[in-house]
Amino acid sequence: MDERIREAKDTLGRECVVLGHHYQRDEVVRFADYRGDSYRLSQLAAQAAGQYIVFCGVHFMAESADILAHAGQSVVLPDLNAGCSMADMAEIGQVEDAWEQFVNLGLTDDEGHGITPLTYMNSTAAIKAFCGERGGMVCTSSNAKGAFNWAFRRNDKIFFLPDQHLGRNTGFARGIPLDEMVVWDPYQLQGGLTTDRLRRAKVILWKGHCSVHQRFLPEHVDRIRTTYPGMRVIVHPECRWEVCQKADGIGSTDHIIRSVEQAPAGSAFAIGTEIHLVNRLARENPDKHVITLDDSGCLCTTMFRISPQHLCWALENLVEGRVVNPIRVKDDVKTWARVALDRMLEIQ
Repeated sequence: MDERIREAKDTLGRECVVLGHHYQRDEVVRFADYRGDSYRLSQLAAQAAGQYIVFCGVHFMAESADILAHAGQSVVLPDLNAGCSMADMAEIGQVEDAWEQFVNLGLTDDEGHGITPLTYMNSTAAIKAFCGERGGMVCTSSNAKGAFNWAFRRNDKIFFLPDQHLGRNTGFARGIPLDEMVVWDPYQLQGGLTTDRLRRAKVILWKGHCSVHQRFLPEHVDRIRTTYPGMRVIVHPECRWEVCQKADGIGSTDHIIRSVEQAPAGSAFAIGTEIHLVNRLARENPDKHVITLDDSGCLCTTMFRISPQHLCWALENLVEGRVVNPIRVKDDVKTWARVALDRMLEIQ
């Protein structure tokens, strides 16, 4: 299988770039021309010059690549079943209904004069377009702080989708009290919130989460403190607020990687993020002690769906001139989603 993948890549040459997310399994990510988090891979997708972009990630990432791709380029997702449970938690009809209620309550208007909508990268193209059309933007864990600063220059309120934990942790780090951040539950009347609470809130958080990062609990940090005194705990901002408050450091996937790689030999880390990345960091930094925060392991099962067999099948079809599993965002959605993504790429 490895030989067939290498042969297909060699045949395609510069006409094909393979992008691999850090959470991807080793058997696949080793064939990536570039590895990165969703922010880094979005930048690379926008810069890709070849005819084909093969995205070894999940569906929303491939959608973003198609939005940012140049005319004539094709984006391929080796397995269409590689989705994201967090992205699925914010359905466009529910989001539009919530916004209509904000408008009816006088909190904003249709154009976003009153509330700035921000969506995490882990969302569908339709949600990105929704934010772009209403004066908002996309953010990632790498630039969420900058996105919040940008949004508050426009309005006094933020509507943050779909990960409540990233939104809460970012807002709290900016000095917003917890009682000024509320969670909108799309399955309850008026999101389960009173009109007064909505009016007083600075940040309205969508009730969504990452199934991997929500597994980490405060007691996991406590156990590390007891078992490995002095070990540094670093967690992703998609983790619960209570976990982040107990950690020594909070940061994006790239921040976590840099923290480990730049640390002196002998450093010890317990990391709260996806297990494939943690294991890879441990292997690539043998002079340091790197373990997962939760020893039961936290696997991104949807990312794991992409296998060497899927990658080989996609590449060999490209060699034969067939584009399988193309990801194509509708033009009307692409226009406003591109606006939201372009704003993201301008924010540090």
